[in-house]
Amino acid sequence: MKSVSPPLRAAAAGLVCVVIAIAAALAVDSRLDRNWALRGLTLLLALCCAAVLATGKDRKARPLIGFVGLLMFGLVFPITTTTWATPPEIDFALSVADDAEAAANRQAGSAVTVEDVRAAAEARGGAVGSLKTENSPEIRGADAYPLIVRSAKDQGRPWACLTFQHGFTAKIRAC
Repeated sequence: MKSVSPPLRAAAAGLVCVVIAIAAALAVDSRLDRNWALRGLTLLLALCCAAVLATGKDRKARPLIGFVGLLMFGLVFPITTTTWATPPEIDFALSVADDAEAAANRQAGSAVTVEDVRAAAEARGGAVGSLKTENSPEIRGADAYPLIVRSAKDQGRPWACLTFQHGFTAKIRAC
């Protein structure tokens, strides 16, 4: 039985890494900051490991290093960055953004207002703006975009920053 040549195996592995990277990037909600720089860097490292597999006939350690690198940078990192993309505070902010957008559409508004976001957050049991404490008596992120959205009224961190660009396009990121 004839085996596949190392360059062909490396090309196939690189193609699989590209497919996984694209699928993982598209699996994240488009309103989130997708960390394109981190995703691009891991894809580049995976392709470098595939190149190590293509040229690594001299030593026995090279194919092992290339395989482990492909496994980590081509499979594990893209999947974990996708599954960790929506912690609970981000899920809450996504729900608030959906509710605020629906409220603005019902009112036939031309854009989602801060009051729409505040009402949506309070309806879900959360709040808008940072929590007032002794260390920081000034409430930030409650009057203008980007808004700080908290999933509980009495909870400080973690929270998410929510902004609406061009009226109805929500952008959410950790802040």
